[in-house]
Amino acid sequence: MAKKKSDREMLQPTATGVIEGAGEIVEQNIVYTLESNYMPYAMSVILSRAIPEIDGFKPSHRKLLYTMYKKGLLTGNLTKSANIVGDTMKLNPHGDAAIYDTMVRLSRGYEALLHPFVLSKGNFGKFYSRDMAWAAPRYTEAKLEPLCNELFRDIDKDTVDFVDNYDNTMKEPTLLPVTFPSVLVNANTGIAVGMASSVCSFNLREICETTAALIRDKDHDIYSTLPAPDFSGGGQIVYNEQALRDIYETGRGSIKVRSDYTYDKANNCIDISSIAPSTTIEAIIEKVIDLVKAGKIKEIADIRDETGLNGLRITIDLKRGTDPDALMKKLYRLTPLEDSFSCNFNILIGGTPMVLGVRDLLDEWIAFRIECVRRRTHHDLRKKQEKLHLLYGLREILLDIDKAVKIVRETEQEKEV
Repeated sequence: MAKKKSDREMLQPTATGVIEGAGEIVEQNIVYTLESNYMPYAMSVILSRAIPEIDGFKPSHRKLLYTMYKKGLLTGNLTKSANIVGDTMKLNPHGDAAIYDTMVRLSRGYEALLHPFVLSKGNFGKFYSRDMAWAAPRYTEAKLEPLCNELFRDIDKDTVDFVDNYDNTMKEPTLLPVTFPSVLVNANTGIAVGMASSVCSFNLREICETTAALIRDKDHDIYSTLPAPDFSGGGQIVYNEQALRDIYETGRGSIKVRSDYTYDKANNCIDISSIAPSTTIEAIIEKVIDLVKAGKIKEIADIRDETGLNGLRITIDLKRGTDPDALMKKLYRLTPLEDSFSCNFNILIGGTPMVLGVRDLLDEWIAFRIECVRRRTHHDLRKKQEKLHLLYGLREILLDIDKAVKIVRETEQEKEV
């Protein structure tokens, strides 16, 4: 029979809920804990993930596009997305799923950007449908759009700084030397810790004309050349001059966007051909069905998603005698067929998040671009000076070739020549 252990042999815990030998409990002020633990995490998310910089890209965008550029996909053939994702992991350690998600959102097939950067082949889903999933990366192909020539122009001429990647095995750019204000050309949203960013897109030609006008005249009236934002999915902006002025001047505000529709008299139905960028087909259909079930809308016989190869289409079958325009006014009021796009132009400028209006944002981009041109010019000058120095040396050698040959022959080590 086993001998019962004495009370002295049985170790009693010194404190409740504490494993003996696991470590030391340290009491800290909550303020110190937040500063030492939470703040580094918050700043990492703000600076390295969620908020776009003056070149218009988040780090995940920049790493993907730069990898594709180094792979020769600016002029080469389409290549498997899985190949691109694998190489991008050398710069982005967040995993293949996150990288492929970034590629999808930058692609032409996804249709989220007014001016996409990735030319895609295969099923890349659609931004206006949450149920239309994209295919796996082994089934799709991609390369860079011709527009990307303007993202990497003169990048090899010291126009931007390069830093080590996460394991110090290769270099990557901190910014891209974009030759147009891409920060306002494509919509960009991000949620950080304690702050967020939501930038609406503008027409490329209008943005370039406005920027050129500001370079010539800093007091240029930007409303004359940049009348309103432009969204990739279409839709009509409900014009509100004061709301637009608030966005242009402060970088904050809201824009209402309405869906486009046509009435098919022969089939007595309404065809929706575009929706606001902040909603989806499924959200609209679900809301309409809920209203019909609640008895708030009685003019609709059926609603269905007919989106196909020709693009987005929501078809609403009407009951006999229904006025389509009157029904659409009611649907605009009660459903996401009219939705708001909230703007918050929060951009990282020199590592500091700033909420800027359109004019201030373009001024910052112009200053950034001037610095790129200055660095390119300095690089070209340095290369010319190095070549001139070499030519001076060759001239001295040719003036006394026998002496030069004698020095070479009598020198034992090559580095002494």
